[in-house]
Amino acid sequence: MDEREIITRFKAGLLEREQAVWLLAERRRTPGRGPVAVAVSGGADTAPERTEPIKLWFCSNDELDPGLAVTLAGHWLDAQEQEIADRFLFERDRRQYLVAHALVRRVLALESGLPEAEAVIWRSERGRPFLRPPTAGLPRGGAELDFNLSHAGGHNLLGVVRSHRIGVDVERVDRGEQGLDAIIETFARDERDWVAQAAPGRTRDCRTLRLWTLKEAYSKARGLGLGLPFDSFSFTLDEERGVLGFRPPESEGALPWRFLELEPEPGVLAAVALLAGTGVSSVLQLHRGFPWSREAPELLALPVPVAGL
Repeated sequence: MDEREIITRFKAGLLEREQAVWLLAERRRTPGRGPVAVAVSGGADTAPERTEPIKLWFCSNDELDPGLAVTLAGHWLDAQEQEIADRFLFERDRRQYLVAHALVRRVLALESGLPEAEAVIWRSERGRPFLRPPTAGLPRGGAELDFNLSHAGGHNLLGVVRSHRIGVDVERVDRGEQGLDAIIETFARDERDWVAQAAPGRTRDCRTLRLWTLKEAYSKARGLGLGLPFDSFSFTLDEERGVLGFRPPESEGALPWRFLELEPEPGVLAAVALLAGTGVSSVLQLHRGFPWSREAPELLALPVPVAGL
């Protein structure tokens, strides 16, 4: 990522101030280093552009024994995370938190080379978590590793990518009508009309949750969460699956985003939002279960960038 791209992302709200300052300092300290186009030794030619992999981990709470989740949390989670875990009134909610954050720590260790307990996770003013890289950079290379977590109904989804920004969201379809009417009211007018065209029941619920997961993923990728009004941007969706069009908020402008919808298991809907800058892979790696080992992932084609309408 060169200086111009860092500044552009910061102005668009896609990098926090501390991230941008750190990346600019790193870039100026090592001006010859870049994430793409590595020079070939002994000649003026360059190698093909190197693409950074996009990785997802889908893991249910049942993948980790409750007692083991508590043990791992005691060794891996920082003091703030453990304090949050202790506040939950219901055991199912505490277990969800422990499994989700053990998953984050384990995956960050695999991808960065930092031991699980040594990864420093900080939050922006709006609450988005980031991995703070050591001054010397990540042990497994790179100056930046972005991640995003979502969990709902006993399922966890974690997205990880280098040198880009990612947002993910996951929802269970069988939640009934609980909260769906309130969700629909947050949508843009054309989205509400599209949902209303579907027959009541599962079809309408799926349309609602497809839009909701995409909106959540996009807003989380930008680091804004629910601070971004969900009627300020909209999606046009295919009847079955896929984003046909995207109208961004007026404050953003036309940046090329990639959006992926998936159903990691029956009755569970998920979405991924990724800013489609240079050097991003066109294939997403979907891993399942808790990552004790590096089993071969399922490969999913990432749709082409969707420019703002």
